[in-house]
Amino acid sequence: MAERKRIVEQWRRGAASVLVTLVRAEGSSYRRPGAHLLIGADGECAGSISGGCLEAEIVRKAAWMVRNGAVVERYSTLFDDTADIPYGLGCGGIVDLLLEPTDTPECRALLAAMQASLTGEESHIATWLPQGNAQLRRAVLAPDRSVVFASETLSAKDLDTARASISSTNMAAEAFPGDPQIFMEHLAAPQRLIVLGAGEDAKPVVTLASLLGWRVVVADGRSQLARADRFPEAQHVLALSAPSSLAGLSLHAKDAVVLMTHSYEQDRTLLIELLSSPPRSMSSLAETREIPGHVGLLGASHRSSLLISEAAASLGITIAECCAHVCAPVGLDLGGDGAEAIALAVIAEVQAHIQGRLAFSRKLTPDRIGEHIAQGGASRYLHAHCALDQVDVAAK
Repeated sequence: MAERKRIVEQWRRGAASVLVTLVRAEGSSYRRPGAHLLIGADGECAGSISGGCLEAEIVRKAAWMVRNGAVVERYSTLFDDTADIPYGLGCGGIVDLLLEPTDTPECRALLAAMQASLTGEESHIATWLPQGNAQLRRAVLAPDRSVVFASETLSAKDLDTARASISSTNMAAEAFPGDPQIFMEHLAAPQRLIVLGAGEDAKPVVTLASLLGWRVVVADGRSQLARADRFPEAQHVLALSAPSSLAGLSLHAKDAVVLMTHSYEQDRTLLIELLSSPPRSMSSLAETREIPGHVGLLGASHRSSLLISEAAASLGITIAECCAHVCAPVGLDLGGDGAEAIALAVIAEVQAHIQGRLAFSRKLTPDRIGEHIAQGGASRYLHAHCALDQVDVAAK
């Protein structure tokens, strides 16, 4: 997502000549289909389509390659000096690259869709790849499958094929199974991360998320901490009017939330609100709210066990149902110590979740929570934590 932002920024500056898209990959490839490289007339570049082994060659020849329009070129990264396909560098795969001049309506439509995606407007792109005498054609479809842009030569049947392809693929970008000459791309909105807690340890979490191009919201009931100057990379920094005032965040199922206020009472109140299903009467309101797809809870296992058990009791659901929504302690078990290492573990867990790769996390289970409560460790932790909260408040 950060790469897409750099491509859009270069295009908006007028520094664009050729757009390169990786449309197919066979064998090992550093980048996946959907990777883009924008090349300016002066050689300025944004994005990448390999690990660096192809960019110099592409930049050198791109303008010449598209002199007659868009083309698809095949490159081999196999280490083979006798191969007919250029050019073997030992990476172990073959890639097909679409090169197109940026001054066409089709390319401008794609770049405009990239720009819109950065503000949350998702779209699906169907590109009929050039072959033989056939020119590149393209359609941009909104999430409801309405047509945002279509090449003049596309028929109603072509557009129906593009619409059907949206439900035929789950990949971010790939060839349409029914026709390998149609390349499908889904331009998703940036991942949104909501950090509930504006302490010092939240800063590296925000920084790392920003480097990935995510939209970050920081919220805290302590107005002296919830300040924009403390989190310059965040999209929004909000001072909650009350510990449970999450109504203005418009939570969605694709959101990720990290609870790290370091206040037991605040965490409990916020956790209950995060996991509560909105009443049916809210469905007609412009502002929607859903349970976020990933909720991470910072803190020791004993503390988290008590928070989850109390949240479940308050919501009238089972502990197992509550555990299904909460990762606690938040973060992959990467080892290390300190705010930066914890931030890396947290961001790694969220990244794995949104990519569907979260095979293991440190989620608490009902049995484990039962052990903590039976041992009395959770109660002892709570009493100690509440005492520290009172000292902290008195100090302020």
